[in-house]
Amino acid sequence: MADPVEQQPVDEAAELEIAAAQAIEACGGDMLATVKALIIANSLLEQELADVYAKASHGFLRGRRVPKRKD
Repeated sequence: MADPVEQQPVDEAAELEIAAAQAIEACGGDMLATVKALIIANSLLEQELADVYAKASHGFLRGRRVPKRKD
């Protein structure tokens, strides 16, 4: 019987394949549209995270802010 720790990467890989297939399906099978949609979603999440960091107190974060990316 396999160790549950050994099974985890397989399960994560399978979940990733399913998520990728769902994203492509949501974009009508167009891979370029899928990549564009994921880039936009990622940008929105980065902006939301930046907003949360801006609203969080310095004391709460104890100075552990993530440095801004240089694009």
